[in-house]
Amino acid sequence: MSEHIHGDNCGCGHDHDYEYDTITLSLDDGTELECIVLEIFEVDGKEYIALQPQDDEEEDNVFLYRYIEDEDGEPQLVNIEDDDEFEAVADAFEELLDSQEYEEMFDDEFDDDFEYDDEDEQ
Repeated sequence: MSEHIHGDNCGCGHDHDYEYDTITLSLDDGTELECIVLEIFEVDGKEYIALQPQDDEEEDNVFLYRYIEDEDGEPQLVNIEDDDEFEAVADAFEELLDSQEYEEMFDDEFDDDFEYDDEDEQ
């Protein structure tokens, strides 16, 4: 299952004019942090979620969690404790971003502003 949910500052490089899903994280110090859901994706048969703080000025902070739904269908986020698991999830998320950028690049391939370099043909 893969679902890319964009927001104005999701960091994926796309231009977005529509609503996005958010999740409120309760932090250890008792504060809450509103995050944009960037992606829900699968790695090795488990689902993970990528979140970005909604008011993140740097746009490169992304939180990764294991994503499960409890018996009532409520989403639960679980910290990824294992370093190897975290590395695999981070790599998979980067690959998703790269493939989405690649797909968008080819969506614009026939745009009128696209110029071909044909110097070798002369």
